[in-house]
Amino acid sequence: MGRGQQSSSGTSCLQGHFLRRQQRGRAFLGRPSRQTREMHPQRNSETAAEDLALLAYTSGSTGEPEGTIHNHRDILAIADGYGRRILSPVPEDVFGGPPTMAFTFGLGGLLVFPFRFGSASSLIQRFSPVGLMQVIRDTKVTILFCSATTYNILLKAELPDFVESCRTLRLCVSAGETLPAPVFTAWKEKTGIEILDAIGSTEMLHMFITNYPGEAKPGSTGKPVPGYEARIVDEQLRELPAGQAGLLMVKGPTGCRYWNRPERQKEYVRDGWNMPGDISIKDPEGFYHYQCRADDMIICSGYNIAGPEVEAVLVEHPRVQECAVVASPDMTRGFVPKAFVVIRAGASPSPELITELQEFAKARLAPYNYPRPIEFVASLPKTETGKIRRVELRSRERESFSQQRAVGMED
Repeated sequence: MGRGQQSSSGTSCLQGHFLRRQQRGRAFLGRPSRQTREMHPQRNSETAAEDLALLAYTSGSTGEPEGTIHNHRDILAIADGYGRRILSPVPEDVFGGPPTMAFTFGLGGLLVFPFRFGSASSLIQRFSPVGLMQVIRDTKVTILFCSATTYNILLKAELPDFVESCRTLRLCVSAGETLPAPVFTAWKEKTGIEILDAIGSTEMLHMFITNYPGEAKPGSTGKPVPGYEARIVDEQLRELPAGQAGLLMVKGPTGCRYWNRPERQKEYVRDGWNMPGDISIKDPEGFYHYQCRADDMIICSGYNIAGPEVEAVLVEHPRVQECAVVASPDMTRGFVPKAFVVIRAGASPSPELITELQEFAKARLAPYNYPRPIEFVASLPKTETGKIRRVELRSRERESFSQQRAVGMED
């Protein structure tokens, strides 16, 4: 990718585009004028398709961040695959959203795709519901990249002129965490726009399964991106029938290459297939439905409970802002689903609200799926990309359980 130059006026020229600084922490990425191009001619670097282009680190949502290697061919693959085939960008498009370009969801959506297709990108330095909606409105964003949590926050913020601010949007993209079906439905009802939920990984550089424009299915992560294959298998890599939960494995034009992690490489890549560590279901129509991370599955009295399924129900409750459900050790059942809940402004934590949330979940889930303990918290631990660090919550529960057992043994 081309090198940038800094002019005396503070304008960064990057591969035929420019980043113009604006007030209130916003910036706009677009085409420079002819005069600017003549003053700052660009020279492409000599690179080969297999040369290292990017060393991307995972966000650390499941543990310590790990470096992954991607070459120049990989970057073109995601641009001409997901970018071209799913988003169909044109030069008039404006990409926008709060994801950081330090991680690959934002890198693809706010840098690679607009650069590849001559579009513009509207950047926001610090996220707030009001600030994001103002950027969308003022810079006429047409393709929005956000996490599921962000869409939910925007819906619950009840902002004035919300619908009018979304009028220029033609596509909305979500990835990085489960998009609950109620959030998809509420967003479409309010704005008229589908959210294209997708799943990808830093190891694969970008998305490999996605919903397609005009065909999005609420609660699903969609179908393979053109060029990718996907299967649901058991632990012996035997393919499972539609409707049965199992390990997701994928292969395509990009693939995992860890930096100095040979043992981790063997775990992730098996028989030429990439194993992201996700439990999913493929339905009879060919749509994939994310259940949870393999290490997030809660086994309670022999029942398998997917935390995200419980979370998707709890966030429907009018007093819940966001939540996370993880396995909490239990002497009788082995583990039980525990919910960490952030309530909305104006709501008060109470034993009555705990009972109300449990009954709310029982009415919408299988009887064994409802959260037993519920803890109200001011915030949830998150990565730089906004993903909930469930590994931290699980660790906290294990430590608490160990301490309680130690005290019990002393008594």
